Amino acid sequence: MSRAALRWRALGPLRAVRDGRDTTPTAPKVRQVLALLLARRNTVVPLTVITEELWSGRAPRSALTTVQTYAYQLRRALQDGEEPADPADGPLVTHPHGYLLRVEPDEYDAEEFTALTGAARTALACDDLTAAETLTGRALDLWEGPLFADVAHGPLLRGYALRMGELHLQAQEMRITAGLRLGRHRELVGDLKELACAHPLHEWFQGTLIIALQRCGRRSEALDVYQQLRVALRDELGLDPSPGLQRLRQHVLTDKVSTADLDLLPG
Repeated sequence: MSRAALRWRALGPLRAVRDGRDTTPTAPKVRQVLALLLARRNTVVPLTVITEELWSGRAPRSALTTVQTYAYQLRRALQDGEEPADPADGPLVTHPHGYLLRVEPDEYDAEEFTALTGAARTALACDDLTAAETLTGRALDLWEGPLFADVAHGPLLRGYALRMGELHLQAQEMRITAGLRLGRHRELVGDLKELACAHPLHEWFQGTLIIALQRCGRRSEALDVYQQLRVALRDELGLDPSPGLQRLRQHVLTDKVSTADLDLLPG
């Protein structure tokens, strides 16, 4: 089987697609093994690491044998239920103390997402706003939901999912930064309202919504956003908005808001 025919999807539901056909295993533990091997792709994942992910320190006595069974089932699923003539030819490679999943960079959506986000960060640092906006847009188009959304997460997958979730937030921030600096504040208001609603204590999203609203001539709405943030921070955390947000509020009151105010926001 050509490894190039495989496509791995982790940004949302887990999927393994071969020549347009879904070859994702259905058994929950086998899916969890596949997710872990994708997270640690192209490196040997020791059996002890796999057992820790599957059972979180409460592995049964038969754990090693059970993992080997899961690996056998995974290999068959990825081969469309067929036994490979030579197991070394498939994507799943057996090593004396673990397993390795061979994945090319252009086969895995999470790796593509990471590369696009990194390129966007470089473009933004070079003040290439159009490229940054395009690259983050391409990255965010790949995101269909939380990482491995339909797979149980043990300690290792939880950490990987948290890291990718942070990268997703950074991609959104870069897209918004580029868009605001390109003067697309009207187009961004809807997205920013959704993000501000989903992250009510996230001062950066709240602050960029304030900037976008003010630049659209919607000063009262911008002040309402600030007030709602102030109340939420005080009620839930006993804190006031950051000094940068307080200065932004003053700029709203004096009609001096500009994209330079992005530098006032925390983060």
